[in-house]
Amino acid sequence: MSTATARHPVALSYAAQSDVVVTPDASRVQLALEGSRGTVGVSGQVKDPTLFRDALAAAFAVLSSDLRYRGRDRTAYLAYLMKQGKRASAQIWEAQKAFLDNALEGEEKKDAVLDPVLTVDPDQVSLEVFSRDESAYARLAFDNSLFDKRQAAHGSTFLDVPQDLPARLDRLRAYAPVMLEAHVAPTAKPAPATEACAPRTVEVPHAWLRGFLQVQSAATLPATTCSIAPIDLYNLLFALRTRRSKQAPRALRFELVPGAPPRLVLEPWEQVLECHGGVYTGAAPAVVRTFGRQRLAALARLLPHAKSAHVQLLGPGLPVFWVIDLGAATLTLGLTGWTESGWSSAAAFDALMPRDVPEGLAEQLRNRLRKDGPLPFDVLTKDAGAPKDQVRAALQLECLRGRVLFDVARGTYRPRELMPTPVDEAALRYGNEREARAHRLLGDGGPGSGEVKLTQVHDLVGEGTRIQGEVVDREAVRSFFPSFTMDLEGRVKDAACGCPHFRRSGMREGPCEHMLALRLAYARRRAEEEALRQTPEGRKLIRAETRAYVRRDPATGLEQVYRVSLDGKVVALTWGPRLGDSRHQRLWFDTDTEARTAYFSRLEKLTADGYIDAASTLV
Repeated sequence: MSTATARHPVALSYAAQSDVVVTPDASRVQLALEGSRGTVGVSGQVKDPTLFRDALAAAFAVLSSDLRYRGRDRTAYLAYLMKQGKRASAQIWEAQKAFLDNALEGEEKKDAVLDPVLTVDPDQVSLEVFSRDESAYARLAFDNSLFDKRQAAHGSTFLDVPQDLPARLDRLRAYAPVMLEAHVAPTAKPAPATEACAPRTVEVPHAWLRGFLQVQSAATLPATTCSIAPIDLYNLLFALRTRRSKQAPRALRFELVPGAPPRLVLEPWEQVLECHGGVYTGAAPAVVRTFGRQRLAALARLLPHAKSAHVQLLGPGLPVFWVIDLGAATLTLGLTGWTESGWSSAAAFDALMPRDVPEGLAEQLRNRLRKDGPLPFDVLTKDAGAPKDQVRAALQLECLRGRVLFDVARGTYRPRELMPTPVDEAALRYGNEREARAHRLLGDGGPGSGEVKLTQVHDLVGEGTRIQGEVVDREAVRSFFPSFTMDLEGRVKDAACGCPHFRRSGMREGPCEHMLALRLAYARRRAEEEALRQTPEGRKLIRAETRAYVRRDPATGLEQVYRVSLDGKVVALTWGPRLGDSRHQRLWFDTDTEARTAYFSRLEKLTADGYIDAASTLV
């Protein structure tokens, strides 16, 4: 079986179905938990029923969200053609109907996802969900202060969520007391309609599980953090609800200047939203471009309860975490850089895989968390006796195995057993067979490795990046020359390759392994260059590079973009308003050294003039 179709079987057994019982005098929320994980549960009276109801509704909205494109069923149209006497025979109609039935049946199996994961800790009870389209992760945590007479049995297990449970939760009202009972077998006798709940086995695709665990792994990485007020979140959601863009770019851009409030910019309209949640406290200015902004609509129901919001930005292509402080509850929403894990996510997934984990360190850290409970990274590093990078990689590995969870809201690691047995991270390393072969071509797969060369990288102003390369496939005993253009949103167009896969199906079945290898090589080179250019020795090695700097006029609100390119002995300059005509200039020098010196002098002058380096957000 190929890695693309590999599935992880999960047996689920519930004593009853979850239900909400509402009477004129009181309401009872009965949440059924999976029974094979031992004694796990929590009960108590909810002090704030409206917060409890709206927070659960937001989490369940993330669970059911699916933004993937689905083709239309055209069997009704074929039937119409038959009635009109057109050339559409009954055999054609029946054949297409049978094909669609089989396709939809396979799609339903493919869409199988895990039930929400409920974890009871000494200080809180949390619920984790991951959307069907692998684009959004949410963790809802209720503090102990939300419950009166709280009783709990600590542990992790799955939660039964019938299709009508969110609608039943909407019947909860603030004027009637609300009791929560989350147990393997509810103490109160369930309604007759909810008694039968047969055991079932969910075949979870490895691709979905891979996304679920790697989004949590991403939370452990260092991030740029800013704060916004609830009114800023309202303004953002209102602007997104009243506008629709049919063309790229469709990004949400963060402009962060130390000592100044953050700015949110909506593309392509360049609508600027000034924030009121405090000033940005980072050491250096930054412009961070994020995608998937329409998925923020899940937060609309939490606006009446929001106290503040914090945003953690990891970098281009990596997830963005929104932490909504609701007082006695906290919702952490992680938005990935992809709607479905595929081409655009290959480089991001590659960056999320831990490397060089010393033997035994991951198990040591896990045992420490199981013994002492939630702990911050600094405490774990101090007691582990290992460098910070190795401790971080070990914790990332445990997150990928599903045995440790990073609480973004509190900045602590928590023990959490996602499965009865740890997930094999090797099975989740690659999304499909072509991605595994791409890593082999890069030299990550042992024998039969190849060689990947970046021959040309062209920055297309306002369009994206054109990448061309050569891939030496020693297993096939030949070389291939893939090329493609990435637009401003990371999507691919104008792709080409001479391999049999591309000649047969083009991009209909996804990119070939040679394109994937070239994409990964480009991402790795960008990361290496970014690290090298911070040192004088590394700057001497740079012969071709493009950087973009931006500055917004506080009086007019207009943004100026200044792009500087180095190409051997030539320095090219482009500057002007983001939405408007630009001016161009090319400077020739006698030697590469003179051109490089002039290039970096120009960058330093732009920084001194208040421009912000935004190269990674415009490519």
